[in-house]
Amino acid sequence: MIRFEQVTKRYPDGTTAVDGLSFEVAKGELVTLVGPSGCGKTTTMMMVNRLIEPTSGRIFVNGEDIATVDPVRLRRRIGYVIQQVGLFPHRTILDNTATVPTLIGWKKAKARTRAAELLELVGLDPKTYGSRYPEQLSGGQRQRVGVARALAADPPVLLMDEPFGAVDPVVREQLQDEFLRMQEAVRKTVLLVTHDIEEAVRLGDRIAVYGQGRIEQFDTPGAVLGTPATPYVAEFLGADRGLKRLSVTEIEPGDLEQPPVARLDEPAGTAVARLHAEGTRWAVVLDAEGDLHGWVGVEELAAGGSVGDRAHRMNSWVPVGAPLKQAFGVLLQHDAGWVAVLDGARFLGVLTPAKLHEALRRSVDADARGVRRGQVSFDSVSDA
Repeated sequence: MIRFEQVTKRYPDGTTAVDGLSFEVAKGELVTLVGPSGCGKTTTMMMVNRLIEPTSGRIFVNGEDIATVDPVRLRRRIGYVIQQVGLFPHRTILDNTATVPTLIGWKKAKARTRAAELLELVGLDPKTYGSRYPEQLSGGQRQRVGVARALAADPPVLLMDEPFGAVDPVVREQLQDEFLRMQEAVRKTVLLVTHDIEEAVRLGDRIAVYGQGRIEQFDTPGAVLGTPATPYVAEFLGADRGLKRLSVTEIEPGDLEQPPVARLDEPAGTAVARLHAEGTRWAVVLDAEGDLHGWVGVEELAAGGSVGDRAHRMNSWVPVGAPLKQAFGVLLQHDAGWVAVLDGARFLGVLTPAKLHEALRRSVDADARGVRRGQVSFDSVSDA
């Protein structure tokens, strides 16, 4: 959808902002451009809608050389979200959102209907917020309106320049969650500029890590964090890049251990005898369908009755496919030493600290070798 071919931007004073960039962004892909201030990432993005013209090279959007397209017409086909939003203070939120459809000739009713749909999509009820003015909204709400306005004419490409940088960390995380949910629904091709590696990792399908005017590494978040291409990338990511990778490594069934299990309707005495024979003092309690009910220890079972009579509620659990970071947080919050992993309500197994570490190492090794995690043996992880 977006293709750079040997693109350079050099200013009259001799400053080279970007130098010989060549990369592609696939249709529906979200690529984050990350790097320190002045590295050329914003220049890269602004050349896509011709707010900055390249000195040499070519840029294609949807197969069309943008140098051959009228800049105004091009910009109306590309959504653009900036950090300070830039809403018109004298226009209502609904009219702000309908700006681009109105400019390109949509009838007012159609433009306002589309604007209402987009406000709903970004989590703002148009009946509540549509008639308000920008000054009546919080910073996070205004940022949502900026995203809605950029999407109003249904552009295939969305450019975002530090879109969540002007709000506090809690609101920023909420906006990121909302944007990921929205992107899952609309699948736009997105270039997002940020200086925050955490944000780049969390949002990007792929990350372009910038040095001075050049891309040092262009890969998935997991690959960038696991196998930095250059010493510069490793230094930029920081010594805690392994912890950052926890947020982009999902829990898979192959990561789990199978603990002792007791059935809800099983007599307590039967369960005690079995647990003693297995040399363990606790068990996960499941119902007849294999759904998680809780856990129980041999001390409670000694009181008799059924397993269900003695079971405790299970508080430490996460869904399969959740990031390892989430499981790590639950492990720290509770003192069980493991976290249950569920598929819906169905119990799949438990993730222990050792298995969490193994899953992370398998993921790094798999990216380095270009294989699936399940193809990495424990021996190869241990030897890494």
